[in-house]
Amino acid sequence: MLLADLVLIIHFLYVLFVVGSLPVIWLGAWLKLPFVRNRWFRYLHLAAIVLVVVESIVGVVCPLTAWENALRQVEADGSFIQRWLHQIMFYNVPEGVLTVIYILFAGLVAVTFKWVPPNPRRNLH
Repeated sequence: MLLADLVLIIHFLYVLFVVGSLPVIWLGAWLKLPFVRNRWFRYLHLAAIVLVVVESIVGVVCPLTAWENALRQVEADGSFIQRWLHQIMFYNVPEGVLTVIYILFAGLVAVTFKWVPPNPRRNLH
């Protein structure tokens, strides 16, 4: 159960990065914090939500979810961590609704590139 909880925590941190980075970018832009224009951070954030969208459109179960489920082997009584993080991360709604939400969120992340552009490449000359 410990390994399954570890996978779940990693999954939660991934979700937190995807969802939490957008308001951090907006707030950081408003406060003129330079890290929100870091190209690596911004492209990694965009890639993270695009991966979620592609998985959802193709109908692939998230590998972290599958891995956690395999480790738990459908235990009837989960851990404290499992109960709380599952309440935060998983909702009982149709997959199509989640796909639309993921696409809209990815669009918002992409539009944020226009509103708060990352720093351009620096000249190496």
